[in-house]
Amino acid sequence: METLSGWGRIPAPGTQKLSEDLERLTDGAVLCRGLGRSYGDSALPPVGHPEVATTVLADRILGFDESSGILRAEAGVSIEQLNLRLLPRGYFVPVTPGTQFVTMGGAVAADVHGKSHHVDGCFGEHVTRLKMRLADGRVVVAEPDGENEDLFWATVGGMGLTGHILEVDIRMQAVRSPWIWQETKRVDDIDTYIDSLKDAASKFPMTMGWIDCLSRGKNMGRGILMAGNWADPERAPKRYPKPLPRITMPFELPSFVLNRFSISAFNFAFYWKHLPREMRGIVHWQTFFYPLDMIREWNRMYGPRGFTQYQCVLPESAGRGAARRVLDILTRRGGASFLCVIKDCGPENRGLLSFPMKGTSIALDIAVRDDTQALVDALNEKVIEEGGRIYLAKDSFTRPEHFREMEKRRLPAFLAARDKWDPKRRIRSAQSVRLFGDPA
Repeated sequence: METLSGWGRIPAPGTQKLSEDLERLTDGAVLCRGLGRSYGDSALPPVGHPEVATTVLADRILGFDESSGILRAEAGVSIEQLNLRLLPRGYFVPVTPGTQFVTMGGAVAADVHGKSHHVDGCFGEHVTRLKMRLADGRVVVAEPDGENEDLFWATVGGMGLTGHILEVDIRMQAVRSPWIWQETKRVDDIDTYIDSLKDAASKFPMTMGWIDCLSRGKNMGRGILMAGNWADPERAPKRYPKPLPRITMPFELPSFVLNRFSISAFNFAFYWKHLPREMRGIVHWQTFFYPLDMIREWNRMYGPRGFTQYQCVLPESAGRGAARRVLDILTRRGGASFLCVIKDCGPENRGLLSFPMKGTSIALDIAVRDDTQALVDALNEKVIEEGGRIYLAKDSFTRPEHFREMEKRRLPAFLAARDKWDPKRRIRSAQSVRLFGDPA
């Protein structure tokens, strides 16, 4: 049996079915899969039905109205394609995650967010129309404030479980120049970092940062804060930015290379290389939005067992020390992460399972070990205590009882929407079997 995996490289039985005719391809399909950049099992088929429909060949831009900025595209068009084609014309995707290798269908299903969530919200808030194939074979249109409105908001962030997305209409963002003005500074501890992040979010539309999640004591969570905006034309270079070169991670690293000591050394060096303490200037848009995309197959560095990304959001109501309390769980249990990213989030949207809420998001890359399940359990228990929740597009290990506790707000409404649009659960994934009890 062939295997598939998410970006975390944890394999599962599965095969991909390819066609340019997405309407025909999705007829009777158990699940759609795009470029496979969700980290966990949300785009993996259930064990008993290993074939998934893959949208990547359905990648045509169907129309663009420059006066309104509305673009219509097939579900397999990637964010990379949109940016490369439309940025020279002064338009960019309104919301982007940290990778450009995400399809339009996947961006809707995960309701992706980015550095600008406190200003622009999630991807789904800019979508004006979806064309979908339902589990019973019908092809319908869903709109945010019109036809099949309930289906629309169950689909935005619904992890592909309400129907197969065929086409997406989205309002692109007009930008002032193709360059980014960026300001960065070194911050000494997690509490100061959170305060600085809130301050930056009041001045800049795009903010985020990296922190050293293994530092302890008064320096816990020290890091590099980044903020940016599209550069004014008079400040930006007159030339158009050329695509940046990429390298490929040539092989899978052995498991012993990644350990607490090697990751601590990397984090120490990354923190102190940021000299002087504050820096500002013009940077390439790919450098700002997609630094990891410059290394193809970077997920190979986590070794043969793969990795999981644990991403949670902690509400403002949890108070100033919430991030420190979550990171304390990680450090006390010996967790280690090269990549710990913290972002400021704005209010939650109408998507029934959309991830962000007003507060702070923490994302940790964790190599899979024998104790990973216990570590995720402990992190989830603390996140529940703080009133937060996890991001389904990243998850591989959350237990169903923990997810139900986190999603008391809208999970019943989402399950009711599935009862209406797919009562026999014809559309399902390995993740929906694990979390929702769908038939395998």
